[in-house]
Amino acid sequence: MPDHDRPAPFMQRHHFLLRRLHSLAGIMPIGVFLMSHLTTNSSVVWGLVNANRIPEGHAGAGTFQHEVNFIHSLPYLILIEVFGLWLPIAFHAVLGVYYATTGRPNHARYPYQDNWRYTLQRISGYVGVLFIFYHIATLRWGWTFLIPGGTQWEAQYAASTLAMALQGGGDGLTTPGLLVSAGYMVGVSLLVFHLANGLWTAAITWGLTVTARAQRRWGLVCAGLGAAMMVMAWSAVIGFATLDPAQARLAEEAVNRGHADPAHVEPAEILTQNPEGGRP
Repeated sequence: MPDHDRPAPFMQRHHFLLRRLHSLAGIMPIGVFLMSHLTTNSSVVWGLVNANRIPEGHAGAGTFQHEVNFIHSLPYLILIEVFGLWLPIAFHAVLGVYYATTGRPNHARYPYQDNWRYTLQRISGYVGVLFIFYHIATLRWGWTFLIPGGTQWEAQYAASTLAMALQGGGDGLTTPGLLVSAGYMVGVSLLVFHLANGLWTAAITWGLTVTARAQRRWGLVCAGLGAAMMVMAWSAVIGFATLDPAQARLAEEAVNRGHADPAHVEPAEILTQNPEGGRP
């Protein structure tokens, strides 16, 4: 059969649709989840405002535990994770790798900002996929052999076990723990950049920012959102890397004893309960 009679490859025939589905998956649900996830994780820092409502231990850890308890109270959580997150991530990653390996970056010949962003977008995608896999495998699937000290993350003691996973144990930040925390810092930073820059390019893909002026304005919005998310990402990593697991455990026990909402904890009631309650 002559070449001109052969049907075009699948990726070429459906290029328009796949490009938009790839862009959409990066925003919803992946991008929305990342914003929510960083908000929850950074509660280890902003949750300190609940110090007068969680007088035992670290108030930020107690706030984080409250948020985790709510998430794990959702029905069919595993189905939400698989179909609402893991499969969209896999779809976005596979198409992203395909587009990255078939694209033609030209930053060496034309070293302008957009060309460098094109390259950084792909690099952040590659590293981001590896980081997400490590994060899920260790803290969700329980692959403790990849965690210094072998800490098993537990939803009912979310802050203290996460702190130990990032620190490499329960006796302060170790050298292996420092490497893990540094890896988290790089990983979350690249994911935030990938989303913020992806939002900018998505508007072009969908024909929402046609003119250069519109692209500049939308770029400022994306930069502002990226800066806010970066603050949350860094505060979460630093917060858990420096968190005292023992103080976090006191707050977790207080919340898990029935005070699920830090906004409604009565300090006197907490203080009269057994501080040794729950698991040690």
